[in-house]
Amino acid sequence: MKLAFTTEYDGSAFSGFQRQKNADSVQQNIEEALEKITQNKVVINYAGRTDSGVHALSQVFDFETDLERPDKNWIDGINSNLVDSIAVSSISRVPNDFHSRFSAIERSYTYVIYNSRSKPLFFGNISHWDNNKIDLDVLKQQSQMFLGSHDFSSFRSSSCNSKNPVKKVNMIDVESHDRFIFITIKANAFLHNMVRIMVGTLLDIAKGEIDYSIEEILTKKDRSFAGKTLSAKGLFFLGPKYNSEFNIASPTNHLMDRFKI
Repeated sequence: MKLAFTTEYDGSAFSGFQRQKNADSVQQNIEEALEKITQNKVVINYAGRTDSGVHALSQVFDFETDLERPDKNWIDGINSNLVDSIAVSSISRVPNDFHSRFSAIERSYTYVIYNSRSKPLFFGNISHWDNNKIDLDVLKQQSQMFLGSHDFSSFRSSSCNSKNPVKKVNMIDVESHDRFIFITIKANAFLHNMVRIMVGTLLDIAKGEIDYSIEEILTKKDRSFAGKTLSAKGLFFLGPKYNSEFNIASPTNHLMDRFKI
């Protein structure tokens, strides 16, 4: 029997999702919680390997087990063995050929910017602070140049080892609320640091610090023409999307709602 779970976490205190030697990870915490319930060694599959400091609203992981439990007991049992910064929110019983990563057909991220002269005292771990004037109209206009299939070599980290830099961006949306700016991106897949570099470049253009357009930077296929890699703490993995046969809810598009206070 294979089970898939949706989980959310505050990534501030973790070295990333993937298990690592001598560092605390989200994967390690989840696997240890599952092992307490199943009394067996557990290794999970997961949809996205978020970096240190990156958060998630609908990360999906799966594993195989012979243990039969009601869905509520699975969720309550796992959560009772997790630290407060990780929570499982839903469960799905999936076919044996399901894989959290390889079955996904789309992935979504939102980057959160706090645009104010004053520091975000209570939002410092979940947003990127920028105290400069940002032209929202330019930000929105330039962001649409990312739509479609492109070679994103200008928007990948130097350590990225992906063999294919061509990715397809299906949607990019810029919203603002009070002092916050939310940039949501949906794509078939992402390169390492791709979202953080995309948003950093958009901000630099919207502040007048880069003269090139997004279209021009894409054609350069050279990282040196793009903008800064923004901090991990402003990035949220909204989650993966799957075909309806797996009965796993699609990720939310409205991270902004959580910031309306």
